[in-house]
Amino acid sequence: MRLHVHPIPNIHPMINKFDHIPSPCFVLEEELLDINLQMLDLVQKEAGVDIICALKGYAMWRTFPHIKKYLAGAAASSLQEARLVFEEMGCEAHTYAPVFYPEEMEEVIRYSSHITFNSLSQHSRFIDQVRSADKPVGVGLRINPEYSEVETALYNPAIPGSRLGITCDLLGDRLPDGVDGLHFHVLCENDSYVLERTLEHVEASFAPLIRQCKWFNMGGGHHITRKGYDVKHLVSLLRDFKGRYPNLEKVILEPGEAIGWQTGYLVSTVRDILVNKGVRIAMLDVSFSAHMPDCLEMPYKPVILGATDAKPGSHVYRMGGGTCLAGDFMGMGDYGFETELQVGDKVVFDDMIHYTMVKTTFFNGVKHPSIGILRKDGGFELLRVFGYGDYKGKLS
Repeated sequence: MRLHVHPIPNIHPMINKFDHIPSPCFVLEEELLDINLQMLDLVQKEAGVDIICALKGYAMWRTFPHIKKYLAGAAASSLQEARLVFEEMGCEAHTYAPVFYPEEMEEVIRYSSHITFNSLSQHSRFIDQVRSADKPVGVGLRINPEYSEVETALYNPAIPGSRLGITCDLLGDRLPDGVDGLHFHVLCENDSYVLERTLEHVEASFAPLIRQCKWFNMGGGHHITRKGYDVKHLVSLLRDFKGRYPNLEKVILEPGEAIGWQTGYLVSTVRDILVNKGVRIAMLDVSFSAHMPDCLEMPYKPVILGATDAKPGSHVYRMGGGTCLAGDFMGMGDYGFETELQVGDKVVFDDMIHYTMVKTTFFNGVKHPSIGILRKDGGFELLRVFGYGDYKGKLS
């Protein structure tokens, strides 16, 4: 979920760090992850809230034990995400899904500390099963305040006719049987001032129900680790909210992007250079459609380290992906380089660890990027290499 185009730097002092890294490869920088986690932990402590990691935005599970040292847990949107949280983070998940399936519900309960239903019919169908579990499970409803400042409809869950969340006209003045929490999620890369305006609408519609809750989940989309985010305002806002609802035992935020924001890269290599009607195209060993699909669906233009936007005097190239999809290229604008690109040169895309990495596919059978970590001591650890078996096993 990327709503902003980042400024493209002219140079990057780290560019030489990628010479020894295999291509293509997603690379997390451990030190940058720590900076984000420390900021989020500060908000938790100052505001007295729980911040949990939403796997839909960040799911690099090799880092989960480290994340658990800072954050209060994780949020899942499916049985498989909940199981991954349970197995690799060592805790139960806050689980919400647009639809739960009867054949999976027993396992969902096993791996979850909280389960949030998207509709009253889903609540009615599963509430008895949840309450009869051999452990306590928090039960919530996703509410739809019918307000969101997300401009791109693809990412706006509050558009008219949305399938996500329950509008206030469908709820009475009492929480349904067994429900002890509410959840909303209508932000995407938004700041604390958008949250403030959103809460005004949420409270206008649902304040009587919030006063009956034990917990309240403000979802994701909080861009807390972005440069310029007003953390003090967020802390004040959350404290004031808690003061209005002393009945709440927990207030929860579940960002994914804020955890992985600006923590890593996608390393690629120029494999060919084409010229078509004066347009020079650098053919890479990555694919925009398979490995960076959010660049196309948003769309947005990712940063390339050491490159600028196309400008007079620079060597201008269009970036092309490796699949046979005609639209597998960066269509948001070409890039300028100080020197001509050569076959074998590394091209490093910045900020690729949140959402982008989660959304990859094996389309066309093109080589899937490996996964690695740049450790604090400067060493590189290759965690995973994908091969033919991964591609084949996905299809039958």
